[in-house]
Formats: sequence, C-alpha cells, structure tokens
Amino acid sequence: MTTAFRRADRRVSPVFLALVAAMAVSGWAVWSETLAANTGFAVFLFVVSGWVVSLCLHEYAHARTALHSGDLSVADKGYLTLNPLKYTHAMLSIVLPVVFLLMGGIGLPGGAVFIERGRIRGRWRHSLISAAGPLTNVVFAAVCTAPFWLHGLDGVPFPFRCALAFLALLQVTAAILNFLPVPGLDGYGVIEPWLSHALRRQVEPIAPFGLLLIFALLWIPGLNRAFFDLVHTVLGTLGVSEVDSYLGQEFFRFWQGTPQIGGIS
Repeated sequence: MTTAFRRADRRVSPVFLALVAAMAVSGWAVWSETLAANTGFAVFLFVVSGWVVSLCLHEYAHARTALHSGDLSVADKGYLTLNPLKYTHAMLSIVLPVVFLLMGGIGLPGGAVFIERGRIRGRWRHSLISAAGPLTNVVFAAVCTAPFWLHGLDGVPFPFRCALAFLALLQVTAAILNFLPVPGLDGYGVIEPWLSHALRRQVEPIAPFGLLLIFALLWIPGLNRAFFDLVHTVLGTLGVSEVDSYLGQEFFRFWQGTPQIGGIS
C-alpha cells in the first residue's frame, strides 16, 4: 500500500468536519438553552446534522469493509473521506433520507457507495459489507441512548434529553428498515450472495424501487402502527420512553410551535 494511498485513506473531509461542528454547536445550544426562545430550531439543527453525520458513517462503514475485503477502488472514489458529496447517488444518500425525516420522522438511509463486487471473493465478505452500514446505525443508537440505559439523565436538560431520544428513534428505524430483505436495501444485500443466480436476476429490476416501496408501505396506517410499535419496544428496552421520543419530534418540528408538555401523560 503506497504512502499516497494511506494519506487518502486517512484524510477526513472538511465537509464532514463541518457537519460534526454543526452537530456539536447545535447540541450545545440545546443543552445550555442559549437560544431558549428558539429551542425547537436548535433541536432541529442538532437532529438534522446528527442524522447526516450518521448517514456518512453508515456509508463509510460499507466502504471501509469493502476496502478490507479486497475492493481498493473505494479509496480512489473518495468514500473513505466521509465526504457526502463523494457518494455515487447524492439524491438517495442525503436528499431523500432528509426528506423522509421531515415528512414522517423516519430514518431511512439509501444506497450511496458503489462497491466493485467483482474484486471481492467469498459470500461472507459480501454479506458483511452490506451489514456494516445498518450495524453502524445500531452503534449510533446505543450511543444516543447511553444516558438512558446507564441511568445518567440527572442534570441533562429536558430538551436535550428529548432530542437524543428522537435521534435514537431515527437510528433504530434506519437499522430495522435497512435490515429488511427487500431488493435495494442492505438486508437484501446480506442474503443476496446466498441466493441462486436465477433468483437474483429475477429480483434485480425491483432494486431501484425498493426504498420508495418501503416508504409507501409505511403510509398504510396498520403497517405504520405495527412498525412503530416495534421501534418503541426496542427503544423501551434501552430506557427511552415513547413520550421522550414523541416530544423530541415535537421540538424538532419547531415550525409548529413549542410542544405542550403539560398535556401529555
């Protein structure tokens, strides 16, 4: 491995650093209530920047795992710099997930990095590359909920607690949805290497529409209710109540006004 390659491999994009800085500053604003009159707007910035940071880490995990599995081309494509502008499909990787977040409070990353699968040998490696992304969301959710399951909420300002809960909800929804074995999602990528060639050819035309199909299905009330029941069950085991995540989303939607906390049981 050349020195030039190592430098490219370790270089972190200024764009990603700016996103992290935005998350840190907005998080501090929520915590300190510096913008008390605009707490909802600070929560909005914190959640959106945190969500985009998690998207970058999600795609980086795919690329990094591919690198160690034999696809050295990911470094040349800039995927290891954590720069979202280097993604193959910026619309799928950044724009649509943020739109889904604004419309329905759903965390759903899209496919973004192009892996040259022909360079990789072994079905387990292919499965691991696909699983690496949503596993990053699992880790991100564990970090966001750490104050809850470690019983360390004493002294944590209420708006910041709710913002963390909502950000954790997004990570849990992203992990669950991405692990579904639907063509176009990571869950299908995990099982695809183990399917017959004929079956893979049959489902291949569906892959570009898998993401939109899932989002459309979630507009069906019964499916939506069942899905979020599962999400809140997972969050509940991590110590996050449904009220915490609900109020986090209410703070996030600052354009609707300040949440009426007193009326919630």
